[in-house]
Amino acid sequence: MQIGSVMLAGRLVLAPMAGVTDRAFRQICREHGAALTVTEMVSTKALCYQDKKTPALLSLAADEHPAAAQIFGHEPETMAEGARIARAVSGCDIIDINMGCPAPKIANNGDGAALMRDPALAARVIEAVVSAVDVPVTVKFRKGWDEKSVCCVDFARMAERCGAAAVTVHGRTRAQQYSGTADWDAIRAVREAVSIPVIANGDVAEPQDAVRILRHTGADMVMIGRGALGDPWLFERANALLETGVCPPLPPFAERIDTAVRQIELAAEQKGERVAMLEARRHVNCYLKRQSGLKAFKTRICALERLEELYPLAEELKRAVQA
Repeated sequence: MQIGSVMLAGRLVLAPMAGVTDRAFRQICREHGAALTVTEMVSTKALCYQDKKTPALLSLAADEHPAAAQIFGHEPETMAEGARIARAVSGCDIIDINMGCPAPKIANNGDGAALMRDPALAARVIEAVVSAVDVPVTVKFRKGWDEKSVCCVDFARMAERCGAAAVTVHGRTRAQQYSGTADWDAIRAVREAVSIPVIANGDVAEPQDAVRILRHTGADMVMIGRGALGDPWLFERANALLETGVCPPLPPFAERIDTAVRQIELAAEQKGERVAMLEARRHVNCYLKRQSGLKAFKTRICALERLEELYPLAEELKRAVQA
């Protein structure tokens, strides 16, 4: 696969998820078959105003290439300057523009999905970013603002005219947030309307879903978001299914727990133990989502404060599942 001048070794992309797809999680997903990873979205205003915390969100793992940095905002000049900074800080291979985030604090400020209500402004933003950086620019957006204003086909055509190298379409409207069912027909309509690569997004929780969405939409690639939480093997299993028609099983529970621990260790190296352990409460519990009878452990995980507390708990979990 190819996006602009960037070659990809597969068809599966890890979606950017605020507060989730940090460097540690992206590294784990890359090791398990994600061909492209995308940073958490970063504010171009924060970059331009030299916010001290924002550059850390753009930190890439040593072997995390190709990778995209996702930016958001709605002022063309600020977006252009922020894109230049993001490219310089991260060394990313692609700049992705978020025009699909439905969160009220983002959309109500004119950013994210709000840009779907102002295609003319969105066009100026895309053109400004494309002109500002020396790497391909992609755009992620939704089916539309709501069911009365479905505009993804026209929006995709506009993005292509403005120089976007690829588009990602989430098959839900902004009004849906993350509820209901993703409209794969809408993604197929986009694929039929543009000549640049189209990445399909929405309702991929199992390897079989990745195969189905690619077949249904005709999309070039698929972006996987919430389905990968606690399950980075979704990428390698879907890759195997696409390549061989056979889907391998999940690894043993002990291996999955070891991977969870390693993810938290990687996060601690970047962010420090305190922050990593706070975030571990969510991440480690996600690794338990396919296992029943562990409610007491989930409660204990939410009280973790130190890495030294995680290690014996992980061993207890292994013994409990083997029993």
